[in-house]
Amino acid sequence: MAASKAIRYTLLLRPFQRKYQDDVVLPIYIPSPTSRQRLIIWVISVVLFLGLVYICWPSDPVLKIERMKLNRIKVHTLPRLAVDISMLVTVKVHNGDVYSMNYKSLDVAVGYRGKKLGHVKSEDGHVRAKGSSYVDARLEFTGIRVLSDVVYFLEDLAKGTVPFDTSTEIEGYLGLLFFSFPMEANLRCEVLVNIANQAIERQKCRRKG
Repeated sequence: MAASKAIRYTLLLRPFQRKYQDDVVLPIYIPSPTSRQRLIIWVISVVLFLGLVYICWPSDPVLKIERMKLNRIKVHTLPRLAVDISMLVTVKVHNGDVYSMNYKSLDVAVGYRGKKLGHVKSEDGHVRAKGSSYVDARLEFTGIRVLSDVVYFLEDLAKGTVPFDTSTEIEGYLGLLFFSFPMEANLRCEVLVNIANQAIERQKCRRKG
């Protein structure tokens, strides 16, 4: 009987070696902006800055004659021809700024055919940012005795419309936190008032100065 040969297999174990032992870890690469990108960023920054300045730059308020109402008209024939006029003028003050506005005075003068009849000055007031305020001014004109003016006025009354000249001035300041900016505005208007419905049929305005 033939002797069997034992075959021995020997497993040779090699020590574990790191496959990537020689790898080098590099930081994340962020490319630097090119000259064109820097220019675009600069232009956008300038545009945003100019837009902010435009929005925050203080401006004068906008004035408008909103209403003129003749409350009373009285004609005197003795001792001479004269007219008493009582009227109510409503002025709209619009503040278009991002600051609130405080005005010290609002002066409204009314004339007829180039001659000043009189004026009235209102008390101080406040208008919020991007808001509007309505100011009523009551004017009393007594004893208008210039014959030519009275005759023209009576003719206009007969026609149903009376042209008036108005001059409106406002002074005050715009304020935000601890900052304040002085402001003033003025307006001249030619206003045509309908006697029947007490409405303004037409007005042509321009800023003085």
